[in-house]
Amino acid sequence: MLAKKHSVGFYVAAPSTTFDTLLQTGNDIAIEERAANEVKSFTGMKTAPLSASVFNPAFDVTPHTLISGIITERGILNKPYMKSIRKYIKSKE
Repeated sequence: MLAKKHSVGFYVAAPSTTFDTLLQTGNDIAIEERAANEVKSFTGMKTAPLSASVFNPAFDVTPHTLISGIITERGILNKPYMKSIRKYIKSKE
């Protein structure tokens, strides 16, 4: 949101193996939750109470309207992304 507000491009780096053209929206993406200890400690030192609740997603889903391009191992994909991703995947077959 800050990049868009200040007219700065925001690019997502994603290997082609992460594309799933069967999903309808970003809401369908399964997001791995990482271990709570990753944010409750640092270099073995406790930084939060063990009883503290933690939400530690491995990544978040950026709305496509905020993305300037998707950087892949073979170049940058541009809007419309579903069309670009499908074309990209087809070219790899």
